[in-house]
Amino acid sequence: MAHQKMIFPMPARADIVFDAFHYHEWRCQWDSLVRRTSVESGAPCPSVGAITENLGAGPLRALSMRTQFVSYDRPVLAAAAMVDRSFPFAQWAASMRHQEQGPDQSLLIYTYTFQVGPAAFRAVLEPLVDWIFVRKTRQRFLRLAQFLTIRAADIADWQQAQGADPSGARKVGP
Repeated sequence: MAHQKMIFPMPARADIVFDAFHYHEWRCQWDSLVRRTSVESGAPCPSVGAITENLGAGPLRALSMRTQFVSYDRPVLAAAAMVDRSFPFAQWAASMRHQEQGPDQSLLIYTYTFQVGPAAFRAVLEPLVDWIFVRKTRQRFLRLAQFLTIRAADIADWQQAQGADPSGARKVGP
């Protein structure tokens, strides 16, 4: 089983980073691993129990995954686990914790666990998949940081227009 915690400094407040990731209209502007992501209920962002569909992009276009959120505590923590299967993963779960680090700075703490299948190929396949996963995760969150360098103020303005808690507000596109 592969398991790792990765920490990424972000050039924005934790609530802005959280929303840039979890509001799918924002996420599709920077996330190189998804071409489309949505909540099955049609909500603009996940919630506890929500199931999301994430369709792969680029070289990993064939990798699509459905996840169910087991935690969603904006702007501190979100965690999800894979529903069904998505080759090469037999199991997959991840969490994102956000910590303030001062004005316009935060840490994104990403923890993941997965197991690949089929079991007969796990010893060979899992280290390779983990290497690719770590590499793509680093690239992906670097893109998020670059996006936030340019768009954090737009997200803050959008949050202001939504009210104190965008997750409970009406949907207004970014």
